[in-house]
Amino acid sequence: MRSSVSSMAAGSGTEWLRSVKGVILDMCGVLYDSGEGGGQAIPGSVEAVRRLKDSGLTVRFCTNETQNTRERFVQKLCVMGFDLSVSHVFSPAPALIHTLRERQLRPHLLVHDDLIPEFDGVDMSSPNCVVIGDAADNFSYQNLNEAFRVLIGLENPLLFSLGQGRYYKETDGLKLDVGVFMKALEHLCCVQYACDVQAEVVGKPSADFFQTVLRDMKLQPHEVVMIGDDLLNDVGGAQRCGMKGLQVRTGKYRPSDERHPSVRADAYMDDLSAAVNAIMTHH
Repeated sequence: MRSSVSSMAAGSGTEWLRSVKGVILDMCGVLYDSGEGGGQAIPGSVEAVRRLKDSGLTVRFCTNETQNTRERFVQKLCVMGFDLSVSHVFSPAPALIHTLRERQLRPHLLVHDDLIPEFDGVDMSSPNCVVIGDAADNFSYQNLNEAFRVLIGLENPLLFSLGQGRYYKETDGLKLDVGVFMKALEHLCCVQYACDVQAEVVGKPSADFFQTVLRDMKLQPHEVVMIGDDLLNDVGGAQRCGMKGLQVRTGKYRPSDERHPSVRADAYMDDLSAAVNAIMTHH
């Protein structure tokens, strides 16, 4: 295994770490691997989070988790040993609900059963848009077909996707994520309307989503590093907002990520513990 320090130096160097005042952490694949029984913490990650929080750096958590409400999600992480506050965790559903109310939209939901309580109080009569999230087993033919029928029945089809990841890792292997089904619905609507129908993505890598986190941190983009396992949505999304992006070699990471033709992390580290060691060296 390559040493964490030399691995980091192989990127653009470590000098930029001196200006870091805040850290945004992805969760699944960085803090823990999901799976049966709620998943399990990645070795060293609980202590790494504690060290970051004790360091004086501003720490926030940014996830595209859409199989639970934020409250239940945080409870699950606390059982694993993490010390988290719901107010410091940013996920797509609350952001989308704000948008739905602001634009007076009534959604047809294709989401995980455990996320539905998040939409309590949202008007869902006579839907004028479709919302999809990581619905897992709810991505059945019947449910996808129903969402398709709602979309093509609208004069101006409007599709919201809670993220656009292609896959994620659970303890028993890789699983298809919402982005695959988002693209299917986009394509079907384009065939129907002979026009370019694109989903509005809420969550990473949306710039608006990252900007919401930065405003809460009261920091400028160049002062913050995003640590994630997803090269495109975590690292690439953060870099487009002016942040640094660090990829860990856990979760959905693949060696081919380090040879990607258009996105390159500012650093690659073996895991969160190694990343925090490097950050602490400069603080």
